[in-house]
Amino acid sequence: MADNLLVRPAAGPRRRRLPLPGGARGSVGLQRAMLLTGAALTGLFLLAALLAPLLAPYGYAQLRSGTELFGSRQHPSGEHLLGTTVAGYDVLSRTLWGTRTALGIIVAALLLSVVAGVLLGLVSGYLGGRLDRLLVGLADAMYAFPSLLLAIVMSIVISGGQSSLFGGLGAAACSVAVAFVPQYFRVVRAEVARVKAEPFVEAARVIGAGMWRIMFRHVLRNSVRTLPLILTINASEAILTLAGLGFLGFGIEPNSAAEWGYDLNRAVADVTSGIWWTALPPGLGIVLTVLGTTLLGESLTDLADPRLRRRPGQGRTPAPAVPAQAAPAQVVPDGDPGND
Repeated sequence: MADNLLVRPAAGPRRRRLPLPGGARGSVGLQRAMLLTGAALTGLFLLAALLAPLLAPYGYAQLRSGTELFGSRQHPSGEHLLGTTVAGYDVLSRTLWGTRTALGIIVAALLLSVVAGVLLGLVSGYLGGRLDRLLVGLADAMYAFPSLLLAIVMSIVISGGQSSLFGGLGAAACSVAVAFVPQYFRVVRAEVARVKAEPFVEAARVIGAGMWRIMFRHVLRNSVRTLPLILTINASEAILTLAGLGFLGFGIEPNSAAEWGYDLNRAVADVTSGIWWTALPPGLGIVLTVLGTTLLGESLTDLADPRLRRRPGQGRTPAPAVPAQAAPAQVVPDGDPGND
């Protein structure tokens, strides 16, 4: 009689899932940990940059409170939670204001490099010929220079190494953008060369669509899908390049804006004297911001690649299949209950 009993397996407790976007739900284990860590650090950086005027106790170039000077290399205290620098600036305020400078450089540099790189890659990949060979040669020549060295040269050419707030931001953004243009150019050019041979492009030519309409409406829209992933990775490179320029003395003047690389340069002598509070905050700002954007970019790249995407429960021993006819919710005897 026991062989004729049909049993429905008991449903286990339903696990609550994190409110993640659709693409991020396919991440598990270490991949999800990297994604959440990168998103948290990047979100913290953006929040600090947006709220810096409210969070910073003093201005980035403020040296006194009322009529009294802050003093040089003051220990952390109630008035200065992270102490003061060798020049007498509040360390916490400089660190928070530095997030706004870093964010401004990231946005300006990426916009300039994306616009120039995408347009050049589109024209080169679609038209081909001598123009394509010329642009590819220029991109290869720019690749031969280290990005930091190229940024130093551009910074000297544009602003002489140091400048005011807008001049310094513009010079630093152009310096960083020049190093990124070949990357976007090569990516977009390769995608355009592939997409222009697709049947829908040929169909657009047949119905009489113009060249510029085909390039921007049909080809470009299908050639920039991987750019958001490259943007997140290049954001960390922009921060490192800006910090390198400031550390070497080619960045923004301290009374024009707060910049982490410059503050680290001024704190080098303090480290050997046992003064840790002038170098640790800007250094942590660079490390955590670069780490967050890098983890976020790498995780998004993995999720966008179907070969690297994993599903929850993958790798576990599958549960035994239950026959479709095993539908009753309780044990049902085959015969009359009175005969048992």
